[in-house]
Amino acid sequence: MADIPFLIQEREQRFLESWMRRNSGDLKKLVSRDCVLLFGTTPLEVLDRPSFLVAVERDFRCLGFRVGEGAVPRIGKTAWFAGSAELEPKLGTRDWKGLGMMTGVWKIFSWGGWKLIERTISPVSDDQALAGGIRRMQMWR
Repeated sequence: MADIPFLIQEREQRFLESWMRRNSGDLKKLVSRDCVLLFGTTPLEVLDRPSFLVAVERDFRCLGFRVGEGAVPRIGKTAWFAGSAELEPKLGTRDWKGLGMMTGVWKIFSWGGWKLIERTISPVSDDQALAGGIRRMQMWR
């Protein structure tokens, strides 16, 4: 039987590396079609998968990351990663970095294996321009 916590932590690493390399092809393989990504801005902002993939290719970058201690409890066909993370995202010319919390809900599919279905990235930021920048990336608006 596979070591699920190890598999999920490996996928978390691949997700962040793919974002850092701006590799939307790899991100598509890791992120489910109906995935939502929540960002700890004030107000809270959300991106869907298509918006995130386009934003990564344009001006939403990850310049670096360090993931700390994490836990991966499994609940049925899902596993929930929660851990500390030091991320260095950049939106256009705005840096948004710091130590915070990162979570990811992963679901196992019969075709394609484990895929990310929900991501939360926080440190909380009260930078209104950052929230507005993320809102403008929402393609459904």
